Amino acid sequence: MRTYMEEYKSKLLTADEAVKLIKSDTWIDYGTFMGQVVELDKALAKRKDELRNVRIRSAARVMGPPAVCMADPTKEHFIYNSGHFTVIDRRLGDYGLDYYIPLLFRDIESYYQYVEHPDVAMIAVSPMDKHGFFNFGLNNVYSYATLKKAQTVIVEVNPHMPYVYGGHGECIHISEVNYIVEANWPLLPIPDLPPSDVDKKIAELILPHIEDGSCIQLGIGALPNFLGKIIAESDLKDLGVHSEMLCDSFVDMYESGRITGRRKNIDKGKMVFTFALGSQKLYEFIDHNPVVASYPVAYTNTPHIIAQNDKVVSINNALEVDLFGQVAAESSGPRHISGTGGQVDFIEGAALSRGGKAFIALQSTYTDKNGELKSRIRPTLEPGTIVTTTRSTVMYLVTEYGVTCLRGMSTWERAEALINLAHPKFREELIREAQRMNVWTPSNKRPTVAQAAI
Repeated sequence: MRTYMEEYKSKLLTADEAVKLIKSDTWIDYGTFMGQVVELDKALAKRKDELRNVRIRSAARVMGPPAVCMADPTKEHFIYNSGHFTVIDRRLGDYGLDYYIPLLFRDIESYYQYVEHPDVAMIAVSPMDKHGFFNFGLNNVYSYATLKKAQTVIVEVNPHMPYVYGGHGECIHISEVNYIVEANWPLLPIPDLPPSDVDKKIAELILPHIEDGSCIQLGIGALPNFLGKIIAESDLKDLGVHSEMLCDSFVDMYESGRITGRRKNIDKGKMVFTFALGSQKLYEFIDHNPVVASYPVAYTNTPHIIAQNDKVVSINNALEVDLFGQVAAESSGPRHISGTGGQVDFIEGAALSRGGKAFIALQSTYTDKNGELKSRIRPTLEPGTIVTTTRSTVMYLVTEYGVTCLRGMSTWERAEALINLAHPKFREELIREAQRMNVWTPSNKRPTVAQAAI
């Protein structure tokens, strides 16, 4: 019986050799987030003129634009698709080079019963351990489920990928791998954007709603990161973590002693997540650290699993909200910006959790490309805008002018509450539109800045 290293050597190819396996009219899976392949992507792009109709699935590009897109701007050879847009995906989408795949993150594994399975799945992994396992590192997500559906599995081994302990689904054995490619690209640190004064105000409004023993989920962005930092400086005790994403602020909260996980009902003492994005500090923190546990997204994002922990607190962002309480977090008109992600999953999970709270946070205004101030709280969403969280699902909404819970409110009560959260410049206009849409009554109070501030 040959050793794991002998098997490794027998399956080892260069990236150029590996992509020769790919034929026209096939589906390829590239992996997700920091687990997307880099050298195999470059090698495949070089085969452009030999191939037609190669369709690629991925999600949340972070390691620069895919080489296949740059090599084929007319899409005669490659068609690139993404389950979540980053700024890179967004710019590609603006040129018609990236197509969004609408999905509920928690259900993505089940989608393979409806779509073509990948002919080839390629994913970045950490080096093989002594037991013959490659670890998915920063990206458990649905990696193993995808590889199991593929006819051919190619792993791109990167020595910079952390080895992350998991609950399950965090690795694949060499016996399940067809080919191995070695690479050496550095992990890209995600910049920690400085929070604006408005971000800070919103975070400070949310903080009093977090109790000792709460189980935290944070989304991506300056505001959630700042909230994590002020939690780290607070006197909160025994916080837990059950999150879709692990970011730098969780390290701050853990190192300050805020996070212990002692009061969690499941995965007690563990910081649970499905993917990690952040600085080198985060990547070093999770490497071989038994306090963290990566799980497939079908575990981290299923509402009834989330709700097994008490006092789940979910904080996510939005682009727009209308006076009916519909939340748009993924598109501005028909222009796609991000994705559904885990927002719906964690709002539902927090709502089911005993003592749970789900917050949607947004700045009350933005400045358009002409320098004009616009309200993010609108009478109705802009035509073509995608509703991410329905009005029946939304729980707490937060702007720099306050916090309100929309659960149980009628349409006229929602209109009043939401106008209280809007910038004062736009309130009279919003009241007029609420009257026109028959969601305003004689008993409604006309909001003031003093009423809205908390």
